[in-house]
Amino acid sequence: MATASMDAVGSTGVNRNRLFWLSCISLIVTAMTFAIRAGILTQLSEEFALSDTQLGWVNSMAFLGFPLAMVVFGFLYNKLGPRLIMILAFAGHLLGLVLTILADGFLGLLISTFFIGFANGSVEAACNPLVADLYRDEKTKWLNRFHVWFPGGIVIGAVISYLMTNAGIGWQPQIAVMLIPTAIYGFMVFTTQFPDVPASEKTVDLDTRGVVLMGTILGLLVLIGTPNNLVAGLPGTFILPLLAVLGLTFMLMLFRAGRTRDALLLVLLMAIMSVTATSELGTQQWVDRILGAQLGNLPGQAMIVLGMVTGIMAVGRYFAGPLIHALNPLGVLLMSAILTTIGLLMMASASGAMVYASAIVFAVGVCYFWPTMIGVTAQYVPRSGALGMSLVGAAGMFALTIWNPIIGGWIDGARAEAEASGLTGTAVEVAAGQGALSQLVYFPVILIVVFAALYFARKRLEMSAEEA
Repeated sequence: MATASMDAVGSTGVNRNRLFWLSCISLIVTAMTFAIRAGILTQLSEEFALSDTQLGWVNSMAFLGFPLAMVVFGFLYNKLGPRLIMILAFAGHLLGLVLTILADGFLGLLISTFFIGFANGSVEAACNPLVADLYRDEKTKWLNRFHVWFPGGIVIGAVISYLMTNAGIGWQPQIAVMLIPTAIYGFMVFTTQFPDVPASEKTVDLDTRGVVLMGTILGLLVLIGTPNNLVAGLPGTFILPLLAVLGLTFMLMLFRAGRTRDALLLVLLMAIMSVTATSELGTQQWVDRILGAQLGNLPGQAMIVLGMVTGIMAVGRYFAGPLIHALNPLGVLLMSAILTTIGLLMMASASGAMVYASAIVFAVGVCYFWPTMIGVTAQYVPRSGALGMSLVGAAGMFALTIWNPIIGGWIDGARAEAEASGLTGTAVEVAAGQGALSQLVYFPVILIVVFAALYFARKRLEMSAEEA
């Protein structure tokens, strides 16, 4: 699905720099919601008596709302235009943040976090094609500069959470801080002229068959991503509906791309993206619960680690071009998987200063996962177009919907085992975090095997892509 040509970008009244910074500020809000939520998990657990499994469900709502918005508005971008989608993003952020502050328990946190996640996905769905259209001659350069602000925003959020937690300030004021940049980008949305989408391009590139497939896929995703007895009672819980999602996605891409090879490869890339995203974001989202005790339970100290990790990621992504040129995208992904594995293995047994050393290795490892996976999709499945990139990105975020409650369960289980073995106090929490890390390390180990196979098959993939 092509984005609008937006010839009006060069017309009088459209300010590219203002639109770019509007996009960046909205992405900073998206990243801050991720960082500050990670920083307040312990406070939420104590105030509402939530288990780590329940905290996992709360986290998962953000990762459910994100892909739903990204896919829906990815299809409707040309029809609705970026301004309307950004208005919906602003409304979602405002509603989600206020409802979070007013939440009085598990259900309230689930609902408010879903709205925040949907707003985050709306920002991505609107701003990615908007930035690409604003800078049509330098798309890659400016999209990379735009995406620097996700790890950059996490650094901002992590520092704010650290300072406020260290000062004894509760979780509600930390959430309220995000209303400030939300108000700024909301003001800019309503006072900035957006490029017009030409009338000839205000179409939705999806026939009735595609609408039915997409509706079924979205329905299954909601079913899988929310706590309910229907999925819980199935053999293997979410496995069967998840396989159905992959099968329907294969059919959707087969109808659109016209080649079995493209549909199969896209589904494979979606599956791989779910593992890369969990390796990266699954670890970062639980940083306080996993590493807090290993850092001596100092208030907000885990946020310093998160800020350091995402700061390294921001710098690495900004200067990614030469490395990708030297190693090939699949070579970069293989290197990333190896470093991520080493980083998690070090982290699982580290304490004190070694936590920071292991986090640096981990940061360099996960740094290139997300943008390079999107680039590989564009390079090796060109017929999938913007839809393919949206589906791969959505798969990465949706994976966290599934894995967040499971990661929380790993922490609960490891804690119970530690207590049963006679450990007490901080030693129990250290064992709980290390137990989760010992499970998370399997994700990049799987990726080493997969990326090695793809790397050695890259010539064949390139040849078949050129036939598209």
